[in-house]
Amino acid sequence: QVQLVESGGGLVQAGGSLRISCVASGGTFSNYAMGWFRQAPGKEREFVAGIGWSGSSTRYADSVKGRFTISRDNAKNTMYLQMNSLKPEDTAVYFCAARPTGIIRVGPYDYNYWGQGTQVTVSS
Repeated sequence: QVQLVESGGGLVQAGGSLRISCVASGGTFSNYAMGWFRQAPGKEREFVAGIGWSGSSTRYADSVKGRFTISRDNAKNTMYLQMNSLKPEDTAVYFCAARPTGIIRVGPYDYNYWGQGTQVTVSS
């Protein structure tokens, strides 16, 4: 059983930057593909970015491509999401998720383990 804990969310002005983190425990972190999802009030949970087990493969939603960077440090059991040029529409609760294969998927139902989420609010 993998436990995931996100941190680093907060309030930032439009155009600003923020880095959120996800620390994993209870499993072999390097065996899992990881993903970031977000959910805004009244909207469905959506894929933001994913990263393969080694970190060499990544995938992004079109809405964040060129602004967000996903990375992982397997020695620290930690995944990151660097968010630059933030927009008010990026406001959401951000969740990290893990799936026990190395292949990135964009559907939330493809992920077995979830964190509790961290709030990111971008003011205009």
